[in-house]
Amino acid sequence: MHRHDDISWIDAKISYNTCEGRGLLCLHHLFKNHFLGGDERRVDSRTIYVGHRPCPASEPFIPPKFCDNRIVSSKYTVWNFLPKNLFEQFRRIANFYFLIIFLVQVIVDTPTSPVTSGLPLFFVITVTAIKQGYEDWLRHKADNEVNKYPVTVLEDGRRIRKESEKIKVGDVVQVEEDETFPCDLILLQSSRDDDTCFVTTASLDGESNHKTHYTVPDTEKDLESLNATIECEQPQPDLYKFVGRMHIYKNNQEPAVRSLGPENLLLKGATLKNTQKICGVAVYTGMETKMALNYQGKSQKRSVVEKSINAFLLVYLCILVSKALVCTTLKYVWQSKPGQDEPWYNEKTQREKDTNLYLKMFTDFLSFMVLFNFIIPVSMYVTVEMQKFLGSFFITWDKDFFDPEIKEGALVNTSDLNEELGQVEYVFTDKTGTLTQNNMEFIECCIDGFQYKYRDASSELDGFCVTDGPVSKLQQKAGREKEELFLRALCLCHTVQVKESTEQGQDQVDGLTDQLDGLGVDGELSQPQEQQRGFIASSPDEIALVKGAMRYGFTFLGLESKTMKILNRNNDVEKYELLHVLNFDPVRRRMSVIVRSTSGDTLLFCKGADSSIFPRVRQEEVERIRMHVERNATEGYRTLCVAYKHLSAVEYAQADAGLREARLALQDREEKLMAVYNQVETGMSLIGATAVEDRLQEEAAETMEALQGAGIKVWVLTGDKMETAKSTCYACRLFQRNTELLELTVRTLEDGGRRREERLHELLLEYHKKAVQDAPPVKAGVTRSWSSANQDYGFIVDGATLSMVLNSSSDSNSSRYKNLFLQICQNCTAVLCCRMAPLQKAQIVKMVKNSKGNPITLSIGDGANDVSMILEAHVGIGIKGKEGRQAVRNSDYAIPKLKHLKKLLLAHGHLYYVRIAHLVQYFFYKNLCFILPQFLYQFFCGYSQQPLYDAAYLTMYNICFTSMPILAYSLLEQHICIEVLLDNATLYREIAKNAMLRWGPFLYWTILGVFHGLLFFFGVRYLFSNPALQDNGQVFGNWSYGTIVFTVLVFTVTLKLALDTRHWTWINHFVIWGSLAFYVFFSFFWGGIIWPFLRQQRLYFVFANMLSSVSAWLVIILLILLSLLPEILLVVFRKPRGPHSRQVQFVMIKFVLI
Repeated sequence: MHRHDDISWIDAKISYNTCEGRGLLCLHHLFKNHFLGGDERRVDSRTIYVGHRPCPASEPFIPPKFCDNRIVSSKYTVWNFLPKNLFEQFRRIANFYFLIIFLVQVIVDTPTSPVTSGLPLFFVITVTAIKQGYEDWLRHKADNEVNKYPVTVLEDGRRIRKESEKIKVGDVVQVEEDETFPCDLILLQSSRDDDTCFVTTASLDGESNHKTHYTVPDTEKDLESLNATIECEQPQPDLYKFVGRMHIYKNNQEPAVRSLGPENLLLKGATLKNTQKICGVAVYTGMETKMALNYQGKSQKRSVVEKSINAFLLVYLCILVSKALVCTTLKYVWQSKPGQDEPWYNEKTQREKDTNLYLKMFTDFLSFMVLFNFIIPVSMYVTVEMQKFLGSFFITWDKDFFDPEIKEGALVNTSDLNEELGQVEYVFTDKTGTLTQNNMEFIECCIDGFQYKYRDASSELDGFCVTDGPVSKLQQKAGREKEELFLRALCLCHTVQVKESTEQGQDQVDGLTDQLDGLGVDGELSQPQEQQRGFIASSPDEIALVKGAMRYGFTFLGLESKTMKILNRNNDVEKYELLHVLNFDPVRRRMSVIVRSTSGDTLLFCKGADSSIFPRVRQEEVERIRMHVERNATEGYRTLCVAYKHLSAVEYAQADAGLREARLALQDREEKLMAVYNQVETGMSLIGATAVEDRLQEEAAETMEALQGAGIKVWVLTGDKMETAKSTCYACRLFQRNTELLELTVRTLEDGGRRREERLHELLLEYHKKAVQDAPPVKAGVTRSWSSANQDYGFIVDGATLSMVLNSSSDSNSSRYKNLFLQICQNCTAVLCCRMAPLQKAQIVKMVKNSKGNPITLSIGDGANDVSMILEAHVGIGIKGKEGRQAVRNSDYAIPKLKHLKKLLLAHGHLYYVRIAHLVQYFFYKNLCFILPQFLYQFFCGYSQQPLYDAAYLTMYNICFTSMPILAYSLLEQHICIEVLLDNATLYREIAKNAMLRWGPFLYWTILGVFHGLLFFFGVRYLFSNPALQDNGQVFGNWSYGTIVFTVLVFTVTLKLALDTRHWTWINHFVIWGSLAFYVFFSFFWGGIIWPFLRQQRLYFVFANMLSSVSAWLVIILLILLSLLPEILLVVFRKPRGPHSRQVQFVMIKFVLI
């Protein structure tokens, strides 16, 4: 079977409602719809000439211009990559700052070399550019796969193969079975006799549902002779709306006009199924297709840690400028004293005397800026980039993420957001293929109050198992009649079609093959030739019900020429004439069929939600069924009630006339059909109910429970029907038995009998009072497990209502509605949004993302319809489904199963955040310790910009001496072991809302840095109060002074990190003790050789000479101990708090013993 998943770069779950009653409305009325998103409201139309032929043929033809069929998702081209990428990188405040410092070092005579800031900056810019260039190259590659895909176009009666990107609006395109549609097409011709075709989105989002589409009536069989124009709306993103009309011109006749709706439109990315070939005319191409309009452009995502770094950077920048201003000011104050500006031993040159005073002050200010520049840690950005890049491999290498079924593990597409996984507050999840397997299975049924569960054991007659009811089934003859009536209803009340397998031994037919496991009356298996049968339906639960009936001996054989055939338990074929199908719709929430048996009886079979069936049947029958329905619903099963009605000849004639009249209506067709449906579906008899399960993904319920325990709010965003989605929420434990559901859907808006807008306002106020105003205040992050005394609320909203909320007729109302809606949602334990278009999913995520507090959002999905919300959220996660990989390609992270999300957030996310938060704070701390003595030294050297440390130490401090230990820490640290993090989801809350990078912890680290810097400088100065520190009475010079300070500094900051380390590995030991040993070795080596390329040998034998003094040894050891003593005492005496205190106490005892 030919598949080409990659061509379908984006799609949505297409749940078409048949567009009826559009009629030949005037264009003004046609296009006066409120489409999704204010930017997409169109008032004009486009005219398309089918096959580029003028209509009528005598008129001159000027082809209109539309965009081509190219897809562009890339960001750069070869020509604009360098300037555009550099511009984006230098928009980052740190990169721009280091560029300025580098230029200052190049232009002005500064105490340090330009290499000290230029080299790290060049490294960061280069690495980032290579990474972003590679990612964009992958996007170019994916675009080319789509754009170069070969398609068949009909031109002048010939079939021509073209590249997809060369399709133009108006081209007649031929698509064969199992191919994807290259653009949005109006269906003109189908190889099927009934002028229909079947479409599935399985290759994109894993859904196997088949949707039926119809050709435009009265089109020519020979498309070459078809003269027609299509007048339709301009491109807009709503998948469920399409309005237009087609003018068909025939010889010297008035043009025939046919209305067009979504049932005639084949969307780009869908796949043709069970139809040999179709021909359609391109109406929207390239970036104007509905799929492309639903595609949210990929923007640069920045983590909350990066924002914190920028904030801290500004603080340290202010400190740097302050230091430079203080030193510059004090320098000129000091020089204003007599004899200080030009002492006898240092006379000024003529050039210095002629220099402008203000220019000299400015260059001095810049020199001080460069001297103290090391307080801004340029190497931190290099380390952070390396930590993110190397840290992402731990996700890829995690064996727990490996799925043996697809033989793949986790994938990291963006390493920039690792720490964001530890800060998630909202999870937005798709339902089908993410929470569920999209594999409906018949679980049980209830007939006349008796529960039947299917078992494989043939000891039960016909596979039935009676677990309820006072009388044995074998003694009930009437019970058997009811059973058969119920099973006939399941076999007849649906829109399923049968597709027989054409290849022997074929295991799968469109993903829906059924191995017949129905038992005959004698328990024998059915005939081998009937073994392979595939079913096609618009909903997988319909297939599950037909398969359920097969298990009990009733097999649906198919529909031929309006005749439905059933194989009953006695292997007799029963035939029924299909008279009418009363289609399902979300307001009625039921569907019916009217059939006539061979005996002439006219029967109506109806199935639907209990709330829509119970009021239409006799009440004494309801009580026998209600208990089973409620029990099944709370267990998370999708429940449907089944009823029937005998129609007399008069009743049927009246119903038939009403239905025919309503279907021919051009105005208000849907309302007229609804009235007839409601009239016919009354006075029915309730037969029973069914329970169907959409199998949850492995450990889906446990994962959702863990996320809620971690204080994360879970929203389900799906294109599915409300009943199915609600059942899944119960099964996932997002909704509990005691959860009060607040419903804001089209159905609840219709109930009031008033205008929808008024009813919407009324319901929003009612729900706001209930869930927000009357609710007791709850501490942030506390979920139902800790607030069981309070009422839990679940909120349900559908796409149409959401569109009203977001796009109200007046701006003031829209803002008010949005605020009310958001407050209600945020006060509910779980939110379900059903019947959502892809762009609406993104709108929901954006609304929450931009709400008060800017909470961190995560979107997870498996299909291309989830791409928009994946790109919109702070973190996007794709599920590696069996079919399409669009979500995976556009995600930041990809995991094989939903269950892996628990470990990804609670373990990896938690640890990544703690590690990088410590890395950032530690870097600022150690650089403050490093540069504060340099600042204090200026007070004792006449503000002469004299460096305290040698240039080699200045360059090597961040690059070699202190970089490796913190990098190893930030990759390997586990302050709490992974098992404890997974078992105690509440630990996730302790780092929520960027807890470790707030101003409190930042102030602590800054004060610690100031304390250590003061201690280092003045401790060594106290030592130098007696300058004769050597045995021979010689005194130490300024380079010895700086070297002692530097030695204490390196040992203190490294040992501080060792104190903070809870999880020791051989790598930690190697880099910590290795860094200290390297510093000692380097100092001996650097000072022990006369280097020919150095003009000044400042450190010649200084380090060795320093270590010959016992006083120097004593001061170094004492200062290190004094610096770390408060930290040691804090670790020993602090009592751990919180739910993991025992774990922390154990870690502390273990650490002290070490």
